[in-house]
Amino acid sequence: MTAPARLNPGDPAPEFTLPTDTGETLSLADLRGRKVILYAYPAAMTPGCTKQACDFRDSLASLQAAGYEVVGISPDKPEKLAKFRERDAVTFPLVGDADKAVLTAYGAYGEKQSYGRTVTGVIRSTFVIDPDGKIERALYNVKATGHVAKLRRDLGLD
Repeated sequence: MTAPARLNPGDPAPEFTLPTDTGETLSLADLRGRKVILYAYPAAMTPGCTKQACDFRDSLASLQAAGYEVVGISPDKPEKLAKFRERDAVTFPLVGDADKAVLTAYGAYGEKQSYGRTVTGVIRSTFVIDPDGKIERALYNVKATGHVAKLRRDLGLD
């Protein structure tokens, strides 16, 4: 497997309909007309992913006040996502992409470096999608800690 194709500003955001942590489904089309922050993380209930989810949770009110909806995406099953939501009081939708097709379409699944080795997995990434469904920002290999604060600064919210 080679490095995945990456999205760039102006590209159409790949459409998706995925199961959520509540057992329902969420489609990107459901969010049309709103600004969306879609962030990809490797696995629910791991230390880095928990830190990142809690950072988004703690910033959610100000992100929503600025017109952004936040959605987390991982390869986890809805049952694990529900446990994650309950354990860490996550207050935004978490969607599961078990076959990794959506993660791959976003360039957030493929070869990456982990502790000096090349492995295949989820590439921690964040996508800002405009109300028309176009990529405004595509950020790859972001850090679990401090990323939300940097994103807020980049979006002019701080």
